[in-house]
Amino acid sequence: MAVKVLSLLPPLLLAAAGLAGLLLLCVPTRDVREPPSLKYGIVLDAGSSHTSMFIYKWPADKENDTGIVGQHSSCDVRGGGISSYADNPPGAGQSLVECLEQALRDVPKERHVGTPLYLGATAGMRLLNLTSPEASADVLAAVTRTLMQYPFDFRGARILSGQDEGVFGWVTTNYLLENFIKYGWAGRWFRPRKGTLGAMDLGGASTQITFETASPAEDPANEVQLRLYGQLYRVYTHSFLCYGRDQVLQRLLASALQTHSFHPCWPRGYSTQVLLRDLYASPCTAAQRPQTFNGSHRVRLAGGSDPALCRGLVSGLFNFSSCRFSRCSFNGIFQPPVSGDFMAFSAFFYAVDFLRTVMGLPVASLQQLGAAVVTVCNQTWSELQALAPGEGSRLADYCAGAMFVQQLLTRGYGFDERAFGGVTFQKKAGDTAVGWALGYMLNLTNLIPADPPGLRKGTDFSSWVVLLLLFVALLLAALVLLLRKARSTKSPSAI
Repeated sequence: MAVKVLSLLPPLLLAAAGLAGLLLLCVPTRDVREPPSLKYGIVLDAGSSHTSMFIYKWPADKENDTGIVGQHSSCDVRGGGISSYADNPPGAGQSLVECLEQALRDVPKERHVGTPLYLGATAGMRLLNLTSPEASADVLAAVTRTLMQYPFDFRGARILSGQDEGVFGWVTTNYLLENFIKYGWAGRWFRPRKGTLGAMDLGGASTQITFETASPAEDPANEVQLRLYGQLYRVYTHSFLCYGRDQVLQRLLASALQTHSFHPCWPRGYSTQVLLRDLYASPCTAAQRPQTFNGSHRVRLAGGSDPALCRGLVSGLFNFSSCRFSRCSFNGIFQPPVSGDFMAFSAFFYAVDFLRTVMGLPVASLQQLGAAVVTVCNQTWSELQALAPGEGSRLADYCAGAMFVQQLLTRGYGFDERAFGGVTFQKKAGDTAVGWALGYMLNLTNLIPADPPGLRKGTDFSSWVVLLLLFVALLLAALVLLLRKARSTKSPSAI
């Protein structure tokens, strides 16, 4: 009897192992999301003075239909902005090649085909489009031909409106400061319970102010509603063409030629020759252009280091004579009172940073900012060169630039001491440049389909199948052995 029991033990153990394995495999398992792969996007910021390329990346599965985007890398294009190639359109496309070659290296090769590529041109091209639509179209066509030669998913090259530039800059600012969405310590994304920041951008040919507002704008042209991370935002925005730093300097130079025999915003001891053709080529100086002048004529102009006269020239850029709304900023443009905190970037940052770091002056209040502007405008050319020997001819324009920033904030936008206390001047937030390009990418990710999240069992699926087959095989082997034992025990009794 003991021998019979022992002979049944191996198949019984096999059967028990098979049944136990099958029971364990049948225990309910939880689907686990695989780590998402990365998607990439490329934005070329074709500004008035230069072009920058930004490569962004984000998880392939998105949060509330908007990608969690971060900057992967960047590249500054050599030479001027694409609008400077009006007489040589193919040169505009060729200027982008070096950065596009970098993009081929920075984006994984297997992601090239699915990586969207965009070019957005700003105020420089807006001005060129005003003076010569044909040249503007030729430049964009040349740029398009170059971009289409690369294996990326080219989505177009277009001129952004001033409204787009302002709104996308606002989106960038608030995204980088995690005002839209934040990754919590519990490992989940959530919307912070705090307001948004206003954004002020000062480029080469235009300046933008954008901030969230609770009430509808009196002028619909100044209001934009957009949805990000499941939340609807109403923002006021306006872009002032010809109020960018480079165009302001040209307008002040034209005014100095008309009203003075010197330039009050330039430092005493500095002088240079001005080619009239270049000065009056821009639409921004068209109103100051003499009826007759010799474009090839050069005029020598010297600096005067006169803060009071410089302030008078800058004040002449703003028109406060008429407003058909309840309130305006300047030039008859509606603007509600500024509210909340603001971030000022681009040329705003460079002007104030020069006062803080090179001049060593405090600028924490409007009173301090005004005093710092007077101080820099009183400097002679030799004094400025001693303070910043590496700046070159750009030194001559810091007085005018700082004076314009101070007048724009106080008289133009209406910042008082209390409101100015909430303004920060920044170039970057974290490792990401502040500007419109990231906001543009965030908006465009709404149009890029998300990859469905990969799901897997707690055990790899192929391993789970192998184990299942193994335990079934054990169970079948045990049954076969038991059947053979049963037949062998029946055979002797039959004889």
